[in-house]
Order: sequence, then structure tokens, then C-alpha cells
Amino acid sequence: MVRSVTPTKRYDMKKSINFWALPYPDKMTLRQALELCKDAGFEGVELNFDEKGEISPEASERDLHAIGQMARAIGLQISGLCSFLFWPYSLTHEDPKKRQRGLELAFQMIRACKALGTENLLVVPGSVYAPWVPDAPPVPFDVCERRAKEAIRQLLPEAEKAGVYLSIENIFVNGFLHSPQEMIQFVDSFQSDRVRVHFDTGNIMQYHFPEHWIRLLGRRIKNVHLKEASKKVNEFNLNTFRPLLDGSTNWPAVLEALDQIGYRGYLTFEYFHPWQYWPEALIYQTSDSLDWMLGRKG
Repeated sequence: MVRSVTPTKRYDMKKSINFWALPYPDKMTLRQALELCKDAGFEGVELNFDEKGEISPEASERDLHAIGQMARAIGLQISGLCSFLFWPYSLTHEDPKKRQRGLELAFQMIRACKALGTENLLVVPGSVYAPWVPDAPPVPFDVCERRAKEAIRQLLPEAEKAGVYLSIENIFVNGFLHSPQEMIQFVDSFQSDRVRVHFDTGNIMQYHFPEHWIRLLGRRIKNVHLKEASKKVNEFNLNTFRPLLDGSTNWPAVLEALDQIGYRGYLTFEYFHPWQYWPEALIYQTSDSLDWMLGRKG
């Protein structure tokens, strides 16, 4: 067997992929997408809560429970629930009606997590600036922080009752929680084990290094997004991210940092652009890359 030129140790973490990397629902049914992920070798999938569709406010508790059962019957766990709705309906939006709608949706997401059978909800707590939301005015930092804390405090009793973690994600270009110290202060302020961190490696790659954040955040990290990015480009937006191992991330250092803090959860590949042709290839390629990274190959 050919040995890897990169020294690799075995890491006891699990492989997951976010559904944004798949051509669902445009070219695949939910079952087809789940079966593809299983066949590619993933252990978990991260689903997305949309405004309409199979995983949305339109779905009943029974519908969502059936989706969770289908995933587990196929051989996959649902590693978490994610949503782009935190942007148009930001919990810190200047428009109080949009803030209220965001809070209502977040409550629905908590209940959806319970029905699907996952304990992890990714939460975008707020935004000073959201460049991809054209009608969203900037929010002063102190106002953003106050509103974000108020929203999480309102959501927390429901999350604790449902057994769901509110995992706060570090976001790029939103002007909020852009250092590990800020994130620690924010998360710790709630004094609840149910408020944790969903750490995204790619979102801080423009100015920081994920391995540095991981050591400081420590066991606050409940879930992880693996996003590949390059420090060789000046543009930083959703088009910046690329397939795993095709960027500047020091993955050996990232994995070692996660191992040192005792992380044994899911590593979820997040990518926003399903390939136009043979999109299945990206899914198999990503799973294979994760096998090399986790020491399952080489």
C-alpha cells in the first residue's frame, strides 16, 4: 500500500457533510441525497432548515420525525441543523418585525432538531453587517451584542427542554464575535452548558488561523464545520471556499488542536456550490479526503 507523504495519526472524529454541497432538491430527492452520502462513506449529515420545503416551517413534527428515521435507516446520523434564514431574519436586525420573525424561526428550528433526532442547532446570533442582505442596515456593535444576548436568553429555556444545544457559529464579514476572546465571553455569559460553539475553520481564514482559535475555545466547541479557504486570494465571500485540501488551511495543526481539546464529534464539510456536472464526484472526493485527514488511509 502506498504511504502518505504527510505523516498522519488516527483521529477518532466522525465524517459529516452539509446538504448545501449536494444538488438537493433541484436534481435529487432527499432519499437519493442521503443514500449518496452513505455510499460515499459519511457517518452523518447536516440538514438545512429553509423557508419552504421538506425541512421548513411547512413540515409537521411527524414529517420531520420520518426524515430522521429515514436517515438512520439508511445508516446516517443527523449531525446538526443549519439555516440561512438567520440572515434575512437576523436576531439583531434593525427592523423589530424581522427580529421577531427570526426568533419565531429559531424556536421552530429547536423543535425541528428534536423531531429529527439531532441535538445540535447552529445559531448565527447576530450581525453588525451582512453584505449579502441588501436591505439590512448596519447595526452598532453594542446594540448587536445586546440584542443577540436577549435572543439567546429567550431561546435557551426551549433548547434546554428539548435537549438541544444552541451552538454559536463564528461568521466571516459579519462584524461580530471575530476573536476567540469575544466568542468565549459571549458563550460563557449564559452560564449554560446548552450554549456552546459551532466552530467554522474557514470563516476566520482571511485574518486568523483556526488552530489558534481551537486551543482557546477548548471544550466549548460542540460541532465543527470544515471549510477550505485560501490566503492567496483578496476576495472573501461565499465563492472563496473550495474543496477540502485545495487551500491554505494547516489541516494537521487543526486536527491536532481538536484532538488535544478532546473533540470527538462530527467534522462537517460545508460548501455552497454543488458541481454542475457529476456533482456526486464532490461528495466521494470529500469523503476520501476526510479519510486521509483522519488517518483512515495512508
